[in-house]
Amino acid sequence: MALDYRNELKYVVSTAQIACLRSRVRPYMELDKHVDDKGLYNIRSIYFDDYKNTCYYENEAGTSPREKFRIRIYNGNRELIHLELKRKERGKIHKDSCVLTEEQCKAILGGKVLDYEKDYPAILQKFCLRQRNYLLQPKVIVEYEREPYVYKNGNVRITFDTDIRSSNRKESFFDDKIYARPIMPIGYHLMEVKYDEYLPDHIYRSLQMENLLLSTFSKYYLCRKYNMGGMKKNEF
Repeated sequence: MALDYRNELKYVVSTAQIACLRSRVRPYMELDKHVDDKGLYNIRSIYFDDYKNTCYYENEAGTSPREKFRIRIYNGNRELIHLELKRKERGKIHKDSCVLTEEQCKAILGGKVLDYEKDYPAILQKFCLRQRNYLLQPKVIVEYEREPYVYKNGNVRITFDTDIRSSNRKESFFDDKIYARPIMPIGYHLMEVKYDEYLPDHIYRSLQMENLLLSTFSKYYLCRKYNMGGMKKNEF
């Protein structure tokens, strides 16, 4: 069965550029319904890699296609925990996900290899096999605040991700606050533009700005590189 892919464009943006872009997209787009009273929600993910660091090196080389697993929570809510498999191919993205119990999540983060069960969702079955065959292990926590805007036609999402930070304290994943280090220069953040088959012209025009350059930015890769000692603070 053919997979449904979405376009995903990434841009490194300054605080001033976010303010300008926000004013341009607001007439056409609405804030995601899950935001708080500040128009944000918190995202915390923990990413996995195998004993060869395959995901890290494929990301570095720009391999296509490539896949990586992560567990994600929003606003620290441990009652809704997502296991996600993100696949990138020819610059487009496909994502599968399923819900984990807190018990399953804690077992995984503790290094336990889950027993393969036939009634598991397909993504969890695949994760179990990767654990067993490739020694898949949690590697790095990535956390940030997201300001998300949505538009129905084209299934468009524009997000501003700020205060992107990294932690290798995997045992602290469910803590209210974790020790984490910023990976971007002060005043710089990430904008992501996601859509299905087309980006409406009026939204495309609203995003046109001098010095706005397309990036191959990967939060996972830079956070891992920083924790592995291959990246200086605030270098990207």
